[in-house]
Amino acid sequence: MKNKQLKSEKINWYKYAFTNGGIFVKLSTILMGASNIRYGQLVKGIGYLCMEIIFIFFIISSGASNLVNLITLGTKQQEMILNEDTGMFDVIKGDNSMLMLLSGVITVAAIVFFVIVWLSSIKSGINTFYLHKNKKTIPTFIDDVKSLSDFNIQRLLLFIPMVGLVIFTVLPLVYMITMAFTNYDVNHQPPGNLFEWIGLDNFRLLLMSKDALAKTFWPVLGWTIVWAVFATFTNYFGGMLLAILINKKEIKFKKVWRTIFVLTIAIPSFIGLLVVRTMLNKSGIINIGLQNMGFITEPLPFLTNATWARASVIIVNMWLGIPFTMLITTGILMNIPADLYESAKIDGASPIKAFMKITFPYIFFITTPYLISNFISNVNNFNPIYFMTAGGPATMDYYKGAGKTDLLVTWLYKLTSDSKNYSYAAAIGIVIFVISAVISLIVYRRSGAYKNEEGFQI
Repeated sequence: MKNKQLKSEKINWYKYAFTNGGIFVKLSTILMGASNIRYGQLVKGIGYLCMEIIFIFFIISSGASNLVNLITLGTKQQEMILNEDTGMFDVIKGDNSMLMLLSGVITVAAIVFFVIVWLSSIKSGINTFYLHKNKKTIPTFIDDVKSLSDFNIQRLLLFIPMVGLVIFTVLPLVYMITMAFTNYDVNHQPPGNLFEWIGLDNFRLLLMSKDALAKTFWPVLGWTIVWAVFATFTNYFGGMLLAILINKKEIKFKKVWRTIFVLTIAIPSFIGLLVVRTMLNKSGIINIGLQNMGFITEPLPFLTNATWARASVIIVNMWLGIPFTMLITTGILMNIPADLYESAKIDGASPIKAFMKITFPYIFFITTPYLISNFISNVNNFNPIYFMTAGGPATMDYYKGAGKTDLLVTWLYKLTSDSKNYSYAAAIGIVIFVISAVISLIVYRRSGAYKNEEGFQI
C-alpha cells in the first residue's frame, strides 16, 4: 500500500503543475526553469533554460538527422567512379551504417536524459511555487550546493559513477543489443556495403532454423552448461574439502600449505594455461614421460579428441579455481563455533555426519551468492578454453570455426575476430545474458540466503 501511495504522490506532483500551479508553473512545462526564475532561483532556472536551448539546438543541428539515419542505417553506398581526366578511379564516399547506428543510439540516450531533466525541472518549479505560495524560505543556489555535502551527499557521490556507468557500460551494451537486430556481417561491411535492420531473423536462425548456425548453437550451448556445472562444483567442493583438510588440528604448517596453493593465483592464468597446453601436446612432457615409463605406446589425445579435451580443460580448471574457494571457505570455517563439533562428537556423530549437518549447511548458506556468481563466470570463462584448446578439436559439422570445446563466449569471439559476423555474435551475447540472468534470479530467489537472510541456525 505504501508503494502505491508513493507512486500516486509522484504522479500528483506533475498533475499539480496543470491544476493548482500558477502561470509560471504551467509555463515551465514548455519553457524550462520559468518558475524557478520567477520565484528567485535564478541560477537553477537559467541552468534549466540553457539545457533546453542546448537540446533544441542539438536536435535541429544533428539530432533529427541522427534519428532518421537510425531508422534507415544509410542509403548511399560507397562507389568508385572512373575519372576520365586522370584515368584512375575516384572513391565517392557513402554512408556508414555503423556510425549512423552509434549516433542514433547516442541521440536516443540524449533524449532520455533530456526527458529526465525536463521532469526534474517541472518538479523543481512546482516545489519553488509551493514554497513561495506558503511564504517559506526558497533555497538559493548556494544552499543547493551546500546540501550536496549534507543531506544530498548521495547525489554528489553517485554522480561520477553513474556518468561512467552510462558512458562505458550502458551505451556500449545498448549498441551491442541493437546490432543483434541487423545483418552486420562479413558481407555487409560499411562504408563499402551498408547493413540494415532485419528484426528477429538472427534469433530465428540461431534458435529455430535448420541452418548450420542453429545446428552449432545448441551443441555449443549444451557443452557450455555442462562445462559451467562441472567447473563450478568441482572447484566448489574441491576448495571446500581442501580447506577442511588444512584446517584440521592434526595438520601442521597450515600457513605454508595455504601459501603453496595460493601461488597458483599469483601466476597469471593465461601463462599457466599455455604451459599446460604445451605439456599436454602429443610431443609434450606428459605423453613422452608416460611412453618412457612404458604405460602407453601411443600419445594420449589430450587436446585432439573431443572427450579427452573436455575432460582436460575441466581438470586443469580445478587447478585454477580450487585455491579461490579454499580461501573463502577457510574464513568461514574459522567462524563456526568449535562447541558444535564437540557436542556432535559427544552425541556420537561421525565426521561425515558432522560435515553434512554442521559444516556444509553453514558454508552453503553463506557461499550461495558466490556459487551463483561463480557459475555465471564459468559460463563466460574465456581463458581456460581459449588458451588450452582454442575451442578445438575442430569439426566440419560446426558453423564458422566452432570446435568441440568452444563455449558460447569463445565462439562469439571467433565470430567477431575471424568471421566478422557481428550480428550473430551480438545475438549470442544477448542469449548468454538472458540465460545467466534467468538462472541467477531463479536459483538465488529459491536459496536460503535470500529467503532467510538473518534467520539461519545450524
